[in-house]
Amino acid sequence: MPLHVPPAPAPALRSVLTALGSPTAVREARTPTLRAAQGPATPELPLPVHVLDEFTPAGVSATRLAGWRFLIRCGERAVAAAETRLTPDGWAFSHFFEGPYIDSTERALRQAETITQPYQPRLLSFPGLYMLALWLHGDCTADGATGHPDPADILVPLAPAPPGIAAHVPHRVAELLPVLTHRATPAAPTSLPPLPPLLGSPA
Repeated sequence: MPLHVPPAPAPALRSVLTALGSPTAVREARTPTLRAAQGPATPELPLPVHVLDEFTPAGVSATRLAGWRFLIRCGERAVAAAETRLTPDGWAFSHFFEGPYIDSTERALRQAETITQPYQPRLLSFPGLYMLALWLHGDCTADGATGHPDPADILVPLAPAPPGIAAHVPHRVAELLPVLTHRATPAAPTSLPPLPPLLGSPA
């Protein structure tokens, strides 16, 4: 089923196109693959990046929009990504980057296209767990910049995933979020048994 990719803000796309057209911006980026790419590079598949900063006792928390991420494609594959952020003057280019999440995002999107139900793809970051997931939102008409994970939505952890979390295994939010909540909640101090009295001290 084709994914319903939400439209990115036009100024965000323009800022990425401007950066790609700037030899200085590309040369100064820490992206050897992008600098060495032959042929035109184009921004594709804009995904809103939402951040879940904290978990509530119920395991559900509102997310905040951190930016829009574009995969930069050159030829047959994505060689980097471009991040944009919201400033007081509107959407602006932030930086280029590369690394394992580029290939992992593409792989997760290909996985999602095999699901029969239509979804709106987003990215969901869990800073406290050093985890990023493809978030498949069930409401394809929703504003990609708002909302929070619904229990029936699907999360696909991207590689590298935290220890004990299998990458590229889809989970319903209702199933995975309690596991992540448990991971993110500090363990309560255990009550230790009282120490025996010292010799010569009152019992």
